[in-house]
Amino acid sequence: MVRFIDAHREVYGVEPICAVLPIAPSVYYEQRARQRDPGRCPRRVRRDEVLSAHIRRVWRNAMPPCRSTS
Repeated sequence: MVRFIDAHREVYGVEPICAVLPIAPSVYYEQRARQRDPGRCPRRVRRDEVLSAHIRRVWRNAMPPCRSTS
């Protein structure tokens, strides 16, 4: 929804768009702030990003490459 609001905010404004969509203006502004400064994200979100990268790396290294049996 943040991308949608960004795309239309110049024409309609943030508050009128948020009045129609199920998002509070404060949530929109907080998401934008987190995009500019990832340090504003909750610790859990930052930890999940680190763990996700680790899980992807382990999965890639553990999975053998697919080979055709033909």
